[in-house]
Amino acid sequence: MWRRTAAMAAVLLLAVSGCAEVGPGKADLSGLRIMVPNRPGGGYDITARTAAKVLGEAGILYDVEVFNLPGAGGVVGLQRLVYERGNSRLLMLMGLGVVGSQYTQPSRATLRDTTPIARLIQEPDIVVVTRDSPYQSLDQLVEAWRQDPASFRLGGGSAAGGPDHLAAMLLAKGLGISPRTVAYQSYDGGGALLAAILGREVTFGVSGLAEYYDQIKQGQLRVLAVTSDRRVSDIEAPTLRQAGVDVVFANWRGIVAPPDLPPADVTALRELVGQMHASAEWGAAVSRNGWTDAYLTGDAYGEFLREESDRVAGVLADLGLH
Repeated sequence: MWRRTAAMAAVLLLAVSGCAEVGPGKADLSGLRIMVPNRPGGGYDITARTAAKVLGEAGILYDVEVFNLPGAGGVVGLQRLVYERGNSRLLMLMGLGVVGSQYTQPSRATLRDTTPIARLIQEPDIVVVTRDSPYQSLDQLVEAWRQDPASFRLGGGSAAGGPDHLAAMLLAKGLGISPRTVAYQSYDGGGALLAAILGREVTFGVSGLAEYYDQIKQGQLRVLAVTSDRRVSDIEAPTLRQAGVDVVFANWRGIVAPPDLPPADVTALRELVGQMHASAEWGAAVSRNGWTDAYLTGDAYGEFLREESDRVAGVLADLGLH
């Protein structure tokens, strides 16, 4: 009787922990945490919380904690991650914004110091205004912006070098407006930017589509253009190219871990994210948020991060911003 009770208790403990079987050479990922290097409500935050929810719903790993550590466009979080050397129970959700912040914020830590786990998704940015904005089309906005660039307050949910900033500066350059004259106002994530747009602190905003999908569908915001190479099926807005601006831009998000992890733990973390990516629950979340699957893992993802770092440095230099 005692043996049967003990066996049942062991099974229940395994079910509650949500871990794969732990044995010699196996990594124990219970207590896994995902750090978001900006405030709640932004794209990183939405993606991280979606991942944690899917891991539980798909029965892969339960009780994954998501916490926010904002500051310096993601650099504060990056420094914390690198400081957690050897910690296999910590991941960071990041993306193009952190790549750019390496060059625009003072930091000893870089993405080259981290352990690449996987790239997850990509999405376009949008040019967005309030529903009662006087600008009904991108043409109207551009005409007024060209006349007096300095008076146009443009908001983005990322620091200099981040995706919203890069998209805005590439848009300005494509319109023949000097990036140096653009009055770009940085907000720490999409939540803070949304408040600024609705509060009319900025003339227009540039942000990720998924961050404002609900407000767009509810009619609170109007999209004037998307930065993708093709129209988004359920958004009534042209691409920048269709509107006469030769710019295509996509943001992406992925996961990195601290440096100096045991090889078995690196494999376990990549397999964990791979299981999540293969789940029906993740596929439904990608579709629901208007994301595009961009899964990439292992050494290929590490090479992608190195190439992105070089590319962003070149773009910032070309724009006279680095």
